Amino acid sequence: MTAQFIAPIPLASHLSAARITAFAGHRAEQCRIEVVAETGSTNADLLARIAGGVHSRTLNALTAPTLLVAQTQTAGRGRAGRTWLTAPSAALTFSLAWPFAAPLQALVGLPLAVGATIAEILADFGVEVQLKWPNDVLHKGRKLAGILIETATAPDRQLWAVIGIGINLAMPQQLQEQIGRPAANLPLPAAQDRELLLGSLLSGLAQNMRQFESEGLAAFVERWNRLHAFAGQQVLILDQGKTLHEGRALGIDQIGRLLLQTDAGDSPLAIMAGDISLRPKEG
Repeated sequence: MTAQFIAPIPLASHLSAARITAFAGHRAEQCRIEVVAETGSTNADLLARIAGGVHSRTLNALTAPTLLVAQTQTAGRGRAGRTWLTAPSAALTFSLAWPFAAPLQALVGLPLAVGATIAEILADFGVEVQLKWPNDVLHKGRKLAGILIETATAPDRQLWAVIGIGINLAMPQQLQEQIGRPAANLPLPAAQDRELLLGSLLSGLAQNMRQFESEGLAAFVERWNRLHAFAGQQVLILDQGKTLHEGRALGIDQIGRLLLQTDAGDSPLAIMAGDISLRPKEG
C-alpha cells in the first residue's frame, strides 16, 4: 500500500526551527529541521516523502536526515498498530528520518538504542527515567514517552529509519482515563523550553545513530540494562492479553532480546519483541 501524504499546516510562532537548530549544535549540522502546527502523523509524512523519491513532483523528498516536529498529531501511531492518543499541546511529538548505510537486519535493536538516548538526554535535564522493554520510557513507574520505528527503502534503494517519538508534557486527566492507565508528564523545568529539549534530543540522536551504524546495538546494551525498569523483577510476557511466559527479567542481550529466567530451565529464555508486551506481575 502506498503511503498517503497529507500536507501539514505550517507552525508560525509556537516553535522555531532556527532555535532548535542552534541548540542542536554541530552534531546535527547535517540535519534538516521542520516544524508544523498540525499533521496526522509525522512518521507517515516522512515515510511518504521517502517513498516519493528525489524525482517526486508532489512531495518534498528527503535528501538528508530530517526532524519533523508537530505541535499536534491527529493520527499518531504506536507499536503494533495501536493509536497514540494525545491532545493539542499535551505532548511533544516528532519523528527523525535517518538514512542508514546498512542492511535492514542490522537495525534490529534500534528502538533500544533510541530509548537509551532519550533517557540519557532527559537525565541532563534532571529527569530520571527508566526503560521498559522494548520501547517505552517510564518516569516514576508511569509511561512518559513511547518510540515507534518504521523503515522504508527509497526508489534509489537508500534504507531509511523513521524514528517516531512522543513525550507527554501535560496529559489531561480525561485523556488518561481514555488510555486506561496512568501516564507521566515531563516535569515542568524540563518542559519549559521545548526548543532546547528538542535540540538536545536531536544532537544526542544524531551522535548515537552514527554510533549505532558503526557499532550496532552492542554499544548500547550496557547503557540500556543500567536503566532497565524491571531488572530482577517477576514479569509477564503477554500477547493480546494472553500470558505467553512468566519469569524474572534479567536484561537484554546483544541483539535486543529480553532475557527471562523461568522455572522451566537453567538457561534464560530469549524473547523477541514482535507484537508482545511486558507487564510486571502483581503481588
